[in-house]
Amino acid sequence: MRIVIADDVALMRDGLARLLADHGFSVVGTAADAQALGRCVERTRPNAAVIDIRMPPTHTDEGLVAAQDIRERLPEVGVLLLSHHLESRYAMRLLGEYPERVGYLLKDRVGDVAVVADALRRIGEGECVIDPTIVARLLKRPRQDGPLGELSERERDVLGLMAEGRTNAAIGAALFLSPKTIESHVRSIFFKLDLRESPEGNRRVLAVLHHLRAN
Repeated sequence: MRIVIADDVALMRDGLARLLADHGFSVVGTAADAQALGRCVERTRPNAAVIDIRMPPTHTDEGLVAAQDIRERLPEVGVLLLSHHLESRYAMRLLGEYPERVGYLLKDRVGDVAVVADALRRIGEGECVIDPTIVARLLKRPRQDGPLGELSERERDVLGLMAEGRTNAAIGAALFLSPKTIESHVRSIFFKLDLRESPEGNRRVLAVLHHLRAN
């Protein structure tokens, strides 16, 4: 799998490149800012780009804007956003427009390269990946009024695993529940969140966005 890495901190950029290379990835380019990232992706056409959300010159959302541009211009290229902080609004902005081939991990997960490698492979297969740490922190927050407040504790567990990008089979294995039981919970979540089946939207992603907006 061909990867591009964008981070303004050279130690982070080069260290991640070495770790991913040791795990069988081909790092075809690196960049220290959003402009250099755009040129690198255009030149190398990787399978995915690993992008720090905050890059020069303002260190706010340059990486996110670059990721959105990549997904718009080159939909075959996946993006994995990295952030030091829990900022669900960034995940919402990207997932709301491009619910496939995207991921969002906290930077403190980068030390476990197996997590990054798994996220990149899943993104390469067209999945949406959200850091389990982010999901766990959100689920621990006080319950909000609104549709999410109508979900049972088990349904919230299922929704949290959906937010990590898990399939029904994977959710069932994690919760030790049968596939039919998971399907029933998922249908109930869709009903309670008033997510009707539509060719214009992926209901699993919309359910996750409900979850993020409430937190």
